Amino acid sequence: MPIVAMTDPDDILQRIGSEARASLELLEVFPELESTNTWLLQQASPSRGRFRAVIAEHQTAGRGRSDKIWLSPSGSGLCLSLAYTFAELPRHLPSLTLAIGAAIATALENLGAKDLALKWPNDLMAQDGKLGGILTELQSKGEGGRAVVVGLGLNVDLPDRMRYMPPASWTSKFTDLAACLPELPERAALIAAVIRSIVECIERFAREGFGHFHSIWQRYDWLKGRRWSVQQAQRRITGVAEGIDEEGALLLRTNAGLERVISGSIELPAYGAAIG
Repeated sequence: MPIVAMTDPDDILQRIGSEARASLELLEVFPELESTNTWLLQQASPSRGRFRAVIAEHQTAGRGRSDKIWLSPSGSGLCLSLAYTFAELPRHLPSLTLAIGAAIATALENLGAKDLALKWPNDLMAQDGKLGGILTELQSKGEGGRAVVVGLGLNVDLPDRMRYMPPASWTSKFTDLAACLPELPERAALIAAVIRSIVECIERFAREGFGHFHSIWQRYDWLKGRRWSVQQAQRRITGVAEGIDEEGALLLRTNAGLERVISGSIELPAYGAAIG
């Protein structure tokens, strides 16, 4: 495993902006953790209206939705999580994941990244490949269960063996920021931009809900207009994606009419078929 230099937390804080910096209760950087989300879930939640952030240069047991594994070879990606405590849990909290996706996509686009998209409900895409994933979980410790932990795994510069891994059930490849940026930013600058986007997103979501992010998310919608299947615990729904509603539910046009889908895993109707 290559030795990866630790990112200086003071360097990140200097770049993060005064408003976002004032909202951070604590920022920690570790050379290695099992999972940044797991680490924060095990800590006390931050004070109401405040954030706690953690970054790992390498994760040994990264997690995605539905207990899926998030692979990130040392030095190839960005693994970070933020905990935040709401004064009151917002309505339609699951749509927070979509709001964060919209905010991160916008931040990466502002850094110069091209061909970005979002796959419902929690994946970042670039050039039709998986660029990253978001995992949002409720934290049970402290503050009456009003704290959330938001984790981001982002591919920055993958080794070739990761680019040519076997395809998933919904995409034929994985990709990274190096493939969609003319030049990668300094690591501290990238981390600062992402943290700032998440902080600003959650603070706005706490005030206003998903409304502001709805149209932004739809601008990046990767599923829209294509035929997909959604695998749920008890059934499988197949139809053409028609965007998301104002609460973040996926809209699928099926033979029986318009279905509103609030959970499930996206797959191609015939696994292995070309995406087009």
